This record gives sequence, structure tokens and C-alpha cells, in this order.
Amino acid sequence: MEKKEVQAVPNILPESGLVRLSQIVGDRKNGIPPIIPVSKSAWWSGVKTGRYPAAVKLGERTTCWRAEDIRALIESAGGAI
Repeated sequence: MEKKEVQAVPNILPESGLVRLSQIVGDRKNGIPPIIPVSKSAWWSGVKTGRYPAAVKLGERTTCWRAEDIRALIESAGGAI
């Protein structure tokens, strides 16, 4: 079986709107680099404890975060998360 080469796509945080978890913590399989380099489980743990912003549920299996909240998190940490 031949391995598929994945090209990295720049991961740019939009000014406003909603972003999915894979856009925040990255997705190696699809070549999406992380904005905040933590694991998914660490992210969810941080959401639960209040370290990371609360999620916005769009449906039963769809969860997003406000881009403004992610941007504020990065700014409050001085760019070092």
C-alpha cells in the first residue's frame, strides 16, 4: 500500500466566526498545523477547568469555538501557550 503524501496547509485563525477543534490543535493526518499545540484530551481538560474558552455546540456531534475567544486566549498568554 502506497503512503499518501500530505502537504501542510497554513493554519490561519480568522478574525471572527467559528473554528473547529482540528483548526485549533491541528491535525497531522490532514496536514493542519496547530495554533495551540496541545493534545485533544489536554484541550478538553482545559475547557472543563476553564483554562480554555467554552465551546459552542452547533449540533449533537458538532462543536466549535469563537475565533475571537481563541485570539483572546493567545493574546492573554502573550503568544506563549
